[in-house]
Amino acid sequence: MRYAVIMAGGAGTRLWPVSRSDRPKQLVPLVRRNGRSMSLLEIAAERLEGLVDARHRYICTNESYRPMIRSVLPRFTDDLILGEPVGRDTVNAVGFAAAVIHKRDPDAVFAVLTADHLIEPADLFRDRMEMGFELVEQDASRLVTFSIQPTYPATGFGYVERGATLPNARGLGFKVERFVEKPSLEKAQAYLESGSFGWNSGMFVWKAGTILDCLRRYKPESYQGLMKIQSAWGTPEQKRVLDEVYPTLPKISVDYAIMEPASREQARASDGVKVCTVLMDLTWLDVGSWPSFGQTLTPDGDGNAVSGNGRVMKCKDTLVVNSDDRHHVAVLGCDGLIVVHTEDATLVMPASQSEEIKSLHASLPEKLK
Repeated sequence: MRYAVIMAGGAGTRLWPVSRSDRPKQLVPLVRRNGRSMSLLEIAAERLEGLVDARHRYICTNESYRPMIRSVLPRFTDDLILGEPVGRDTVNAVGFAAAVIHKRDPDAVFAVLTADHLIEPADLFRDRMEMGFELVEQDASRLVTFSIQPTYPATGFGYVERGATLPNARGLGFKVERFVEKPSLEKAQAYLESGSFGWNSGMFVWKAGTILDCLRRYKPESYQGLMKIQSAWGTPEQKRVLDEVYPTLPKISVDYAIMEPASREQARASDGVKVCTVLMDLTWLDVGSWPSFGQTLTPDGDGNAVSGNGRVMKCKDTLVVNSDDRHHVAVLGCDGLIVVHTEDATLVMPASQSEEIKSLHASLPEKLK
């Protein structure tokens, strides 16, 4: 059977001060859709309609976010929310989901999806995900990732190099040659011009048993702990074992722990796992920073964009975000500025410094009042 898991555990510090540890970006109603403000997680859940059965959809998140998710998305009952006691990076979130789903259904094939991307059109997204499922159902040894057709030489994304075309994949499925993490501008430009690289979307499809076997071979420390969690799942010991074991798992991403070693092994041997990619030729926006959030808004003729109560005058390429209805933000004569105001904090910075918010956030108290 087919399943889907939305990964929604990040804190989103680059969208401070709107995103906080107790109000992460994926749960903040940031984006206007269908005449109302929606959270990125709500939009991600909507994309699953028609793709997998409602009872086969999971959300993997920080346990502390469970009440907020239940409030925003009540159709995700407690058994469909996989709460991590602490964050241990993506390989353990993926392994946690795989262990739980595999216990429920040893033949399960599941998609790993993100909670912080805007992907359009939704029907094309579902078509490409359908292809991913089909590729794995044809060959259970396949690990399928999804690569985005790049539109500019981005240096903040990982890249996937496409190799030989897969049979019966409509020219959209390929063998993966290699993964490249956040290249220099010069290399990113070369990748764009080559036509054989895509942005690594962080979305996957694979068989639960196959990914668990990859963990056993490539990251046995995680595998051993996850098997303890799987054994206890659904028993009175479930919470105790999860709380004891999960924080001890080594923190590492799924790309470093599984995808890269699997692709290197594939290059050396003709058998074993097969790392593949499906090209997603659609609009994809990683809403991970204020400049990228600005792209969700309609700018004026000078490139300025405003969300909430705000006004700009004699400005160019300036973004104003105001979530406090009792406050008005006015900006005069500033170019390339980002101003974000909330009930208890205000951020002012040049757009060119947006990647430095993590450092600023680390120096501030979480509770400002």
